[in-house]
Amino acid sequence: MILVRFVLQDKISQLNTRLQVCNLLESVDFIASLPQGNGYVPNKSLKNSALVVSLTLLSIPFLLFKYVDHVSKSRRSSDNFIEEVSLNKQLAYRVDVFLSVHPYAKPLALLVATLLLIGLGGLALFGVTNDSLADCLWLSWTHVADSGNHANSEGIGPRLVSVSISFGGMLIFAMMLGLVTDAISEKFDSLRKGKSEVVKQNHTLVLGWSDKLGSLLNQLAIANESLGGGIVVVMAEREKEDMELDIAKKEFDFRGTSVICRSGSPLILADLKKVSVSKARAVIVLAGDGNADQSDARALRTVLSLTGVKEGLRGHIVVELSDLDNEVLVKLVGGDHVETVVAHDVIGRLMIQCARQPGLAQIWEDILGFENCEFYIKRWPQLDGLQFEDVLISFPDAIPCGVKAASCGGKIILNPDDSYVLQEGDEVLVIAEDDDTYAPTALPTVKEAPFIHITRPARKPQKILLCGWRRDIDDMIVVWRGHLPKDFIVPKSMEKILLCGWRRDMEDMIMVLDAFLAHGSELWMFNDVPEQKRERKLSDGGLDINRLVNISLVNREGNAVIRRHLESLPLESFDSILILADEAVEDSAIQADSRSLATLLLIRDIQAKRLPCREDMNSHGYRGSFSQGSWMGEMQQASDKSVIISEILDPRTKNLLSMSKISDYVLSNELVSMALAMVAEDRQINDVLEEFFAEEGNELHIRQADLYLREGEELSFYEVLSRARQRREIVIGYRLANAEKAVINPPAKNEQRSWSEKDVFVVIAEKE
Repeated sequence: MILVRFVLQDKISQLNTRLQVCNLLESVDFIASLPQGNGYVPNKSLKNSALVVSLTLLSIPFLLFKYVDHVSKSRRSSDNFIEEVSLNKQLAYRVDVFLSVHPYAKPLALLVATLLLIGLGGLALFGVTNDSLADCLWLSWTHVADSGNHANSEGIGPRLVSVSISFGGMLIFAMMLGLVTDAISEKFDSLRKGKSEVVKQNHTLVLGWSDKLGSLLNQLAIANESLGGGIVVVMAEREKEDMELDIAKKEFDFRGTSVICRSGSPLILADLKKVSVSKARAVIVLAGDGNADQSDARALRTVLSLTGVKEGLRGHIVVELSDLDNEVLVKLVGGDHVETVVAHDVIGRLMIQCARQPGLAQIWEDILGFENCEFYIKRWPQLDGLQFEDVLISFPDAIPCGVKAASCGGKIILNPDDSYVLQEGDEVLVIAEDDDTYAPTALPTVKEAPFIHITRPARKPQKILLCGWRRDIDDMIVVWRGHLPKDFIVPKSMEKILLCGWRRDMEDMIMVLDAFLAHGSELWMFNDVPEQKRERKLSDGGLDINRLVNISLVNREGNAVIRRHLESLPLESFDSILILADEAVEDSAIQADSRSLATLLLIRDIQAKRLPCREDMNSHGYRGSFSQGSWMGEMQQASDKSVIISEILDPRTKNLLSMSKISDYVLSNELVSMALAMVAEDRQINDVLEEFFAEEGNELHIRQADLYLREGEELSFYEVLSRARQRREIVIGYRLANAEKAVINPPAKNEQRSWSEKDVFVVIAEKE
């Protein structure tokens, strides 16, 4: 009994000891949980103060807004009120300006609102809970970041404050989501509208938009095909999506070339920087559609903007102009960076050349375009010391036609003397398929082919007056290339030419025709411009009709799309008829083409009905694929009588007429696009084209084969070339009598073949 009692007492003492230890540990935990620093312990009055402060700060914006509204109303109701903007509108305006001017204002305002919400929410929670201020601020952030955290709150006060903070957090994150969405949308919208910067170099930059752009892009793509494709950047004052859609409609095969469109103005330096203008290898400025003077004025301002680029220009500028008179200004502004192509002048001179030599337009299309053979200039050190007559037969896959003489400051000499010796630094101008398809080889053995003696009448002496001064006046006076022998001159015969329509440069065309045509030729002008006004326009353009030597002008007034007006003309007696894109409608390509097409069809129909012995001619057949009794067939038959050259602005109309074969050839803006692309690829080619289209120097001719050979004679192409050199000519191709197209830079130049006197040769020769 005593033993049991002793054991129970011992157990009781152990339990008391354990109870004392537990009480001691609880006291330590309570002390550790107290806030440190100056022994500060928050009390109930401090929590109430925090709650009041949070409510006061929250109500200040509402009170301030009511005060501003009250002040505005009181000022409007006063008798001495002077009309002025209310205070609340002024505050709203200042806030709007702040948010608009400063790019980071919206994110900064959102950050401030978030911090205020966390701070006010933390103070409110500190006032309604027993937690510390740090814990309340952290709890406030969790309510802002996750609105579901308020579900754990207990009590009316904490729940009310938690719901309020969560509601503010939802507003904060909604605004943040809106800002992020707007930023992403603006970025994609900027990409869609072409406002982003082009990070490229050695690209071709095209400034402007016109109907020539499609053909230009096609030619640039063909030129870059051998390089695996290139980069072409187009910048115009149009929407990027519209430009890409219009280019896609053309369905061109760009052959690996990438076309990048950007929306912007070439007159704004920031937009030019956006397309990396300083790193482009060539900049093409397209002439705008519309008035010629306005288009050239805009091109001039564009050149001014390009010359003002701080980083400078790596490449050259190719400017398309509409009026020859504005060329001097553009070159004055652009200096050595600028090459100009006067579209109107090029088309006008080509029309004259093609009217006098049917088939020449196809030759020009082959040479200007990159699809066949074109001009290339390259240095070949192994040819130094050779005479030009040996250089001519040194390239089996190309035809040399000139030299870029280093001793003459890099001047390109077309058709030089056979005795010209290539010096160090000289480059050779050739016609070849591509820049990597030709190279000089060992000189072949060419059989001596004596020239066939054909007596030609001597050229009559001429008296020439040079009015004005040109920088190349010395080259015009000193014809150091040599003169053509008198008995090699092809005699000229009188011609009768009709011009339908009126162009801005009509006086230039008349002067060129007066220089080209034989004495006694007639030039008929048929348009709706009154005769007195016509003479005044020609006089204002610098033409003195009384000083014309070889041609006489015959004026007829009428509308070229009215049949009875055209029937008053002797259409069957003209050697050549030139249908011009009339000045009155040239601003609209479709309207100008419609007018030209109507004139062409009417002329061919009238000619067909006036043809003598139509039944006899039908029995012998004629070119074309239409039936002999059809209306189209009669017009094709009429095309055998006279040459009609039509000026067409839209390439689609050109393709239509080419298939119908009722016009000998159609000249369009496509040739201008080819010239622009060629000059963009190599600016030196512009000097070659300028000489071909000038009134002096060399040009392309189509010669009859009887000037070089007899019927059935077997000669190689090199032997024909050798005979042509006795006439100071370079043969670049031929067209056989039964062929539709000419062959430029023919292969197998040293192989013998039989020729016919009905064949023709394409040569480079001095203008006669």
